[in-house]
Amino acid sequence: MARPRTPLLSRELIRDVTLRLVDEYGLEAVSMRRIAAELGVRAPSLYSHYATKEELLDDIADTIGESVDVSGFEGDDWQEAIRLWARTYRAALAAHPNMVPFLASSPGTRPVSLRAADAIHGGLTRAGWPPRFATMIGASVKYIVIGSAITSFAGGFDDHIDTYNERYPHLSQAHRLREYAAEIDADGFELILESFLHGLAERYDSLRSTETPGSETAGT
Repeated sequence: MARPRTPLLSRELIRDVTLRLVDEYGLEAVSMRRIAAELGVRAPSLYSHYATKEELLDDIADTIGESVDVSGFEGDDWQEAIRLWARTYRAALAAHPNMVPFLASSPGTRPVSLRAADAIHGGLTRAGWPPRFATMIGASVKYIVIGSAITSFAGGFDDHIDTYNERYPHLSQAHRLREYAAEIDADGFELILESFLHGLAERYDSLRSTETPGSETAGT
């Protein structure tokens, strides 16, 4: 029997091809028609697997989200759990920066994101954080990670020495930043993460010290 002239479509194949196109060209440049052309099929063939492009991107978002590790929140060390979560979250987004705007939008409607949020909130509240603080911690980590993943501070500088050395004397070495952008960005992320955790630890100790028997602090 002759082989089919078009590939056998599956959700996994469509996801993989779409993500590759998004990584290379960006979200706005990728349409169902372009995805179909890349697969060697007609666009209607895709709709038996995904009703809309939005549904396809949601599935890709869930796939990326599965690499984010929130297992630490099952244990007793909430700081180490946050470290593991934040680092794997950043790695997942940094691997696909063109997907970050979509990943950052409406995460509360996606099953993988909801399961992660449930694990994080549950772990923090079990550790003694009041629910409101647990929610704010989750939001704060999201701000730190997305800010780190979506742009490069060091990569934004010109690598020509003449750009800075006369007009901006305090930036006389700024032309070297792009060369070390990955290292600086990674270390900058670790600096803010550890500073954030240090501040949280102080707040945690303060909250615990003000609790009294029968207090409602942990539930507000």
